[in-house]
Amino acid sequence: MRILGLDYGSKRIGVAVCDELGMTAQGLATIARKNRQQDLAEIARFIRTYNVEKIVIGYPIRLDGTEGIQCEKVGKFASILESAFSLPIIKWDETLSTKEAEEILIRANMRRDKRKNIVDRVAASLILQGYLDDQDRRNKSQ
Repeated sequence: MRILGLDYGSKRIGVAVCDELGMTAQGLATIARKNRQQDLAEIARFIRTYNVEKIVIGYPIRLDGTEGIQCEKVGKFASILESAFSLPIIKWDETLSTKEAEEILIRANMRRDKRKNIVDRVAASLILQGYLDDQDRRNKSQ
């Protein structure tokens, strides 16, 4: 089963997909947000291309465990995705995923201007990989 991972933001949406075995996540693209219709068209293209059966979207829970305004925005977008594509949408805790993605790119000695263009897709792959790893742990413990 192919799963799409999304890192939803006000300016960009990072996109990742897992391999057919559901073991590893790979960053695909960063969608520069324009309007809802174009954003959904871009996501639809990935769903068709990769035959996606589920979407995992980063859910930015605060460090104290509470939900803030961004959680509300992600929740609304998740509902829109569910209506548009009739696929299961999983909201996955993405706490500090963008910070972790930035640190990975800094350690790779990537220049700041290049980091800006790919940090969201790296964050999407971290979100999706976290979900995949959790599913693997659950399957092994059964």
